[in-house]
Amino acid sequence: MIPQVTSWRPGAGLFPLGAGARVRGPQAGLARDLLGLPPDGDGPAEITLRLVDDAALGPEGYVLTVTPERADVAAAAEAGLRWGVQTMRQLRTPAGLPCGAVRDVPRHAWRGVMIDVARWWRPLSFLYAYVDLLALHKFNVLHLHLTDDQGWRFEVRAHPRLTEAGAYRRRSPAGHARDGVSDDTPHGGFYTQRELRELAAYAAARGVTVVPEIEFPGHSQAAVAACPWLGHPGDEPVEVRTTWGISPHVLNVGDRAVAFARDVLDELCEVFPSPYVHIGGDEVRGEEWARSPEAARRVADEGLPGPAALLGWWGRLLAGHLRGLGRRAVAWDDMLDHDPPEDMVIMAWRGVDRVEAALRAGHDVVAAPHTHTYLDYAESDGPGEPVSISGPLPLETVYGFDAGDAVLGLQAQLWGEYLPTRERFDYNAFPRLCAVAEAAWSRGRDLGGFTRRLSAHLPLLDELGVRYRRPGHAGASGLAEGARHVRV
Repeated sequence: MIPQVTSWRPGAGLFPLGAGARVRGPQAGLARDLLGLPPDGDGPAEITLRLVDDAALGPEGYVLTVTPERADVAAAAEAGLRWGVQTMRQLRTPAGLPCGAVRDVPRHAWRGVMIDVARWWRPLSFLYAYVDLLALHKFNVLHLHLTDDQGWRFEVRAHPRLTEAGAYRRRSPAGHARDGVSDDTPHGGFYTQRELRELAAYAAARGVTVVPEIEFPGHSQAAVAACPWLGHPGDEPVEVRTTWGISPHVLNVGDRAVAFARDVLDELCEVFPSPYVHIGGDEVRGEEWARSPEAARRVADEGLPGPAALLGWWGRLLAGHLRGLGRRAVAWDDMLDHDPPEDMVIMAWRGVDRVEAALRAGHDVVAAPHTHTYLDYAESDGPGEPVSISGPLPLETVYGFDAGDAVLGLQAQLWGEYLPTRERFDYNAFPRLCAVAEAAWSRGRDLGGFTRRLSAHLPLLDELGVRYRRPGHAGASGLAEGARHVRV
């Protein structure tokens, strides 16, 4: 089982989980879907799902008891019932479920995966498939990175130019960005609000909350390209960025840009019921603010020490607006240096020390250090690996990360620059995502035990069509067509 359960007591025999099995109780429909059972089973085997008064299980824990006659899942809340069914799904063999008893309670409340759809637009089928894969591994957050310099993917009805123009770029890098080679192929796409609302509902039914991210005030070149009045006057018109890296273009600090940001967040919160909204806040370059008379006036009016402090001003403004909408702002740890509000969740990415700094500052923290959780990094520096942004980040290093008990949770990141296809994305995501799942759910580390369980788990990934990186191997054919290996 991945992630490792809290306790497992094996029993004798098998529960015959066949097509005739009956399912009763809350979440019965989902259980039938996940286990491939018809709605009208009339056989002797029965699966029961029931809610019990057991505070020790918390909102997501469960107890699974399997005998030759019955499989029973008990939980204090329906979320626990869903995770119990996912465990049954992993335990299932062609002959049935092995008998025994599982008691399982997650370590962290936030167990997330960030998927970047801004660098490469992903079809909805991709996102639905990954919701299912996350739920299988008991992740409960899909952090959806919807906008960046290279594309704006969220439909905003008040500002249609964002998707009419900001969702498309005229070309993309080919190979590594530092090579300066482009493919000269237009790329783009976006999601309607209806599509994203349906995705969020589908995910919620499987225990996964979709946390949307709109990047403010940096990583916003696509927005500025679509709506030039958001940017700063310059000699050349701004286009949707066609290279990777960090754009110098940031939102200006005028009242119209503030109203724009509020419009976007209003519509975002109408689509996504998540209690959290990510507002970005990372890698903000301040050259435009330093040259801007408008920024100088804003600094003076707000009593700020200088233009760099405008990042914190943006963060407090956006967090306050979200608070008024009943939501809570999340930001990358760059915001930590600029007086963020106390209720802002800090996503600490620049190193383990940033996790500790955010905790000392009194924030709820999602641990996401690039040194352990950036799965877009190459797994090894061997000659067979396809082009990646950085690395190596071996499976063992990912598995060995312990975020401690003080954090809100743990999250893996899959930035999209060098993951343009489903096959390439799978290759970087798995099996390291299995290691993150266990680090987020389970206590303790046993690399040998994890490796053995992973070997038994891989056939299920094969069955689901996941094109994962085979442990100990690199460079599956066809992964990076036309791209040479770059040692990183």
